[in-house]
Amino acid sequence: MDNQGQERQRRVRYKGTHPKAFNEKYKELQPEKYADAVAKVIQKGSTPAGMHRSICVKEILEFLQITSGQTGLDATLGYGGHTLEMLKCLNSKGHMYAMDVDAIELPRTRERLECLGYGSEILTIKQMNFSNIDQIVSESGPLNFVLADLGVSSMQIDNPERGFSFKSEGPLDLRLNPKKGISAAARLKTISQDELQGMLLENADEPNAAVIARAIISEIKKGRDIATTTQLQQIIKDTLQFIPENSRDKEIKKACQRCFQALRIDVNNEFEVLYEFLEKLPAVLAEGGRVAILSFHSGEDRLVKKSFQRFFREGVYREIAPDSIRPSVEECNTNSRARSAKLRWAIKA
Repeated sequence: MDNQGQERQRRVRYKGTHPKAFNEKYKELQPEKYADAVAKVIQKGSTPAGMHRSICVKEILEFLQITSGQTGLDATLGYGGHTLEMLKCLNSKGHMYAMDVDAIELPRTRERLECLGYGSEILTIKQMNFSNIDQIVSESGPLNFVLADLGVSSMQIDNPERGFSFKSEGPLDLRLNPKKGISAAARLKTISQDELQGMLLENADEPNAAVIARAIISEIKKGRDIATTTQLQQIIKDTLQFIPENSRDKEIKKACQRCFQALRIDVNNEFEVLYEFLEKLPAVLAEGGRVAILSFHSGEDRLVKKSFQRFFREGVYREIAPDSIRPSVEECNTNSRARSAKLRWAIKA
């Protein structure tokens, strides 16, 4: 045979307990096969590659009070962790609906839940934005409970091909559905300096918004594409060298996080989508229906709070959370991504 003399290609070996490259973490990416390896990663307070650890599960279930035979919706399916726990509460009676805009992760989650025994007889999954919640209720009827987790999933953040993080080289994309809209790289080519500065302030409260916006637009005007995550990170890093050395690295890291967050919110129209969802929410809930919303950004939390308060004053909601609920200290210690979470709830009159 022609390939007799060729050496067989070996799989890249698993480099220690925490390989740096996403695609090298094949044990973490196959949790059903390497459960022990995944358990060790979780035990150390990290999230395994390709997975997502649901936040405030106990608090959400305690509030929703799901009973057998009810109809509910997970408006942001993601990895399916919250959905799975809600399905268990239904005890094979009633029906669960779930929706997500992510065309890459949704099929994987569907397959994962089907393998656990949750098929179409108990679970209906649709690829759609949660701003279209009214389209779900035309099929489901009034909903007894609704959950929306507004956070970006860990598998989206960790996969460098999605471009959500500056920690790894990848395309500067940031779209929740990469098949729709324009990428963050394309967005930067069309934006003005004033608009970019405003975006960084409104979406992320970036204190150095003016100098960062000026530097980014200057690069683009010179004909230099900002096509990758590390290219954007380098511009931010170079721009903030005036920060005192003793706090420079920490402040640059925070600035990168805020700038990536601001761009992600912009390219996905996240505030507009959330506002539309909140406006439609009362109409899809049954009498006494419960809704819980988990947010990770002060702007999102503000929108949820104001919407709940307005509908409460109007008598649409009979009760709302008096204040946001935070994850327990124990949860924050074992899952660092829980620290910024805020949970609010409302009950329809």
